[in-house]
Amino acid sequence: VQLQASGGGSVQAGGSLRLSCAATGSIVSISTMAWFRQAPGKQRELVASITGGGGTTYADSVEGRFAISRDNAKNTVFLQMDSLQPEDTAAYYCNADVWIVEGIIRRTTYWGQGTLVTVSS
Repeated sequence: VQLQASGGGSVQAGGSLRLSCAATGSIVSISTMAWFRQAPGKQRELVASITGGGGTTYADSVEGRFAISRDNAKNTVFLQMDSLQPEDTAAYYCNADVWIVEGIIRRTTYWGQGTLVTVSS
């Protein structure tokens, strides 16, 4: 299973970006999908998560500005980021709890590669 993230870039404060992350491989199903971010010199933090049923959670710092969604048919999670601020500058990583078949059905957590978001003031 691989997670491929895309959509990062450079924007000015107040701008928007939309991140995408597609999971491919021998997937039975995907439960929770999430976005994390890591700024230089800081620990990785949870930005938003979405369950298989569509339940969402957000970090306080992005509540009301970011929206997470998913397309279950395409095993893809999105992060719409509006009203971006310089403090949102970070590498963004997608994460998914994936049910796979390797003799038995089991759940494994996968990470995508980071996609860089840079917000200038």
